[in-house]
Amino acid sequence: MNPVADHEVWSQIRIEAERDAQAEPILAPYLTAAILRHDTLTEALAAILGVKLGTDQVPADSIASLVREAYATDPQLIRSVIADLQAVATRDPACGGYTSPLLHFKGFQSLQAYRAAHVFWNQERCATALYLQGRISEVFAVDIHPAARIGKGIMFDHATSVVIGATAVVEDDFSMLHEVTLGGTGKQDGDRHPKIGRGVMIGAGAKVLGNIQVGEGAKIGAGSVVLDPVPPHTTVAGIPARPVSFPAHSFPALEMDQSFDAMSDLVESLASWEPAAEESDTPR
Repeated sequence: MNPVADHEVWSQIRIEAERDAQAEPILAPYLTAAILRHDTLTEALAAILGVKLGTDQVPADSIASLVREAYATDPQLIRSVIADLQAVATRDPACGGYTSPLLHFKGFQSLQAYRAAHVFWNQERCATALYLQGRISEVFAVDIHPAARIGKGIMFDHATSVVIGATAVVEDDFSMLHEVTLGGTGKQDGDRHPKIGRGVMIGAGAKVLGNIQVGEGAKIGAGSVVLDPVPPHTTVAGIPARPVSFPAHSFPALEMDQSFDAMSDLVESLASWEPAAEESDTPR
């Protein structure tokens, strides 16, 4: 994403906020404090997360300062924020623009707060990172360990009861719904959580457990329990999950189509598939 596109997104956010402030004068002070008095998206995001996550002991201004510090430390993070905003705006039919996820969608907000916690975790400021994790969980009901690695262009739809473990990896252009767990299978140490490829979609209530690979463009049906690797561009469902079809689109996350397609030659196509030996690096 180039700087012009970044500027265009922030300009559109301000246009939407000014429109809503004029249409609903009772909301004008809130929209001014959250968006219109700020010069950049980073400043607005920090203010919003500060209000959401602040407490009497660690007030809103302190949280906002931490968020600004994290995003200043890694300027690439704002590109992830914009990619996430665009993901929600294009994939969620309930989203009427950029201000809705920025101000109201806890899936988006929790993800951006996690990004700040991840910066502090990488700096070995673990107390700060874990404090933010706890507040994110309390406020948004989304529990993401700050060590997890999550790409950009991500949508957590509804997001309640999402859990992502410490060694999980999620690549770009990913979508999932509420009550999804990317977890382990026991108390073992080390690399113990799933590796999710680009463009994967995971339906509501699905549990993906263990250090397994979910291939690029895969789709996991709602309510499934996934214990084995999932080949790329394959739909799995059930308890335990088994291949049931092929997704109709190369990257199901972009289409959010949760239906199952016809079987075709699925069994033959999967017979020789083996998961990759090494995981790929994932940008923040």
